[in-house]
Amino acid sequence: MDIETRRQKRQELMVRMVERKVRGRAEQLYQERGQGEGSALKDWFEAEAEVLANITVAPLYRRLKAETQPGNQSPIEVEDLADQTAREPSA
Repeated sequence: MDIETRRQKRQELMVRMVERKVRGRAEQLYQERGQGEGSALKDWFEAEAEVLANITVAPLYRRLKAETQPGNQSPIEVEDLADQTAREPSA
């Protein structure tokens, strides 16, 4: 296996690991809300924000996710936006 293939496999594994953590946290949020319907997307985004705030691979995860979705902003723009959002004071 060449170096590039190994790198891609490691990145795919990392993305799956992060998504598994997000999925687990979103399920916890759903359970905490009493399993009420209609908030799945909110739960997912809240869980994703929590997980990404606590892991060191968050910038790489964001870049890889941006690269895999056609028509999105460039990965650099997405990371810049995420950095700006993180610095903004919450209302």
